[in-house]
Amino acid sequence: MIKGLKICGISDPKTLDFILNHPHPPKFIGFITNYEKSKRFIEYEKLKKLINVERKKVNFTSVLVKPTDEILEKIKNLNFNYYQLYDVSPERTKKIKLKYKIKIITAITVSNKDDVNKYKDYTDISDIILFDSKGYHKSESFDHNLLNGVSKELNKMIAGNIQINDIPSFKNEDFIIDLSGALEDEEGKKDINKINKLLNLSSKI
Repeated sequence: MIKGLKICGISDPKTLDFILNHPHPPKFIGFITNYEKSKRFIEYEKLKKLINVERKKVNFTSVLVKPTDEILEKIKNLNFNYYQLYDVSPERTKKIKLKYKIKIITAITVSNKDDVNKYKDYTDISDIILFDSKGYHKSESFDHNLLNGVSKELNKMIAGNIQINDIPSFKNEDFIIDLSGALEDEEGKKDINKINKLLNLSSKI
């Protein structure tokens, strides 16, 4: 049974409000905080206003790629439960966690088994390990079979161009499922109808 959902790349109040007030909200919502190459990136002032809302039981997650000390200081008082870190060493991850007293999702980008095994360097530091594709802001896939053999005890999340209709195939897996591109329209904006379909589907699994 999947452990929950994360919807990533939310950038407007209407969509956020819809998700937070849905009968079956996800466990996590991700906000692209410093990766300007992403079409889902949110400027700081807009982000600050967007997430200044009642989270209810949803965990707000700041998605950060190689964050500088400057951006970490800038966002330290924002309404986040987790920092999702890409390309951050175990040593720096530990420093960030301790300094900002924040829960950590370490993102491991995967193309082979050696990539998968990097999670072992973070198991004592991170609260969740996210296995993602090498695509970053692009919706690319990776072979989820590479995760076979990963410890059942590990609190893990997976991403990588997962589609809404893929969700039932994960019903016997102990993953948190992370979706973004699958929930967008042809213009790359989040589609409330797709989000509604996902959340209703996941409630039945």
